[in-house]
Amino acid sequence: MLCKINKETNKETDKQAAPNKRAALAVCGPFGAVKEQAAGLYAQTMAERGFVTLAFDPSFTGESGGEPRYMASPDINTEDFQAAVDFLTVQAAVDPEKIGIIGICGWGGLALNAAALDTRVKATVASTMYDMSRVTANGYFDAADSADARYEARKALNAQRTADYQNGSYELGGGVIDPLPDDAPFYVKDYYAYYKTQRGYHPRSLNSNGGWNKIGCMSFLNQPILCYSHEIRSAVLLIHGEKAHSSYFSKDAFAKLTGDNKELLLIPGAVHTDLYDQTDIIPFDKLEVFFKENLK
Repeated sequence: MLCKINKETNKETDKQAAPNKRAALAVCGPFGAVKEQAAGLYAQTMAERGFVTLAFDPSFTGESGGEPRYMASPDINTEDFQAAVDFLTVQAAVDPEKIGIIGICGWGGLALNAAALDTRVKATVASTMYDMSRVTANGYFDAADSADARYEARKALNAQRTADYQNGSYELGGGVIDPLPDDAPFYVKDYYAYYKTQRGYHPRSLNSNGGWNKIGCMSFLNQPILCYSHEIRSAVLLIHGEKAHSSYFSKDAFAKLTGDNKELLLIPGAVHTDLYDQTDIIPFDKLEVFFKENLK
C-alpha cells in the first residue's frame, strides 16, 4: 500500500525521473559456456547501443555459486533468468517495465521457458537456439526418440549416479572432444573451432575443458521446457543460421508460438557458432530495433 501511495503522490517526480531510466537486458549462454564468451559479447554490444545489460553465469558454473559444480537443471536455470530480472528491476538506471532477455544456444530454449513463466519479461531473443529437453531425451536430430533409447539412457545415468555416490565425487563427461577426429560430424568441428581454439576458449568454460558432470543434464530427460511456449504473450525473436545443424529447434519452436509479435529470422549461410561471436553475421541492428520497439 505504501508503494501505491508514493506512486500516486509523486507523479510529477516520476515523470521527471522516467527519462533517466533505460531498458535492460539479461543475457546468458551458450549451454556449457561462461559469461566471458558469447554472452559477454552480446551484452557489451547491446550496452553500446544504449541498453543496461547483465551477462551472467548459470548456477553451478563459472563464477556463480552452487554445489555440486557442473550441474544443469531446467527449473534452476529458468530461475537463473528470473533472478537476473529480479536484480535488474531494482537498479536505479533501469525502467522495470522495460526488461528483455537474450538466450544463446541452450539458453535460447531456457529463455523461452522464462518468458512463458515471467510476465516481467517484455521481449525475448533466442539466438542459435537449442531445446535442451528435446536433445537430451531424443538425441541429435531426434535420432534416439524412442522409449527404449530413453530407458537405456536412464539406466546408464543411474548407474553413474551410484558410482559417483560410491566414489564421493562426480565424473565429468568431457567437453568438446580434443583432439578432433578426422571423421567428426560437422557440428562437432564447428564446436571445436570455437571452444578449443583462441577464437573462444576460456579456462572456466565447461565446453572448453572437462564438461558437465556425466549426470549433470539428466533432469532434462523428462522435464520438457517448452510446454507452454505457445502462451507467451510478449514479443519473441528467434534467430538462427540457415545452415546450422540446430536450426530445426528454432523452426519447430517458432511453429508453436502464437501472436503477431513473434518472428523467426534465418541468417543465410550461417552455421551454429557463427552466432556466438561473428559480429559481421550476428544481426545486432535487428536486435536493437526489436528491443527498442518492444521495450517502450
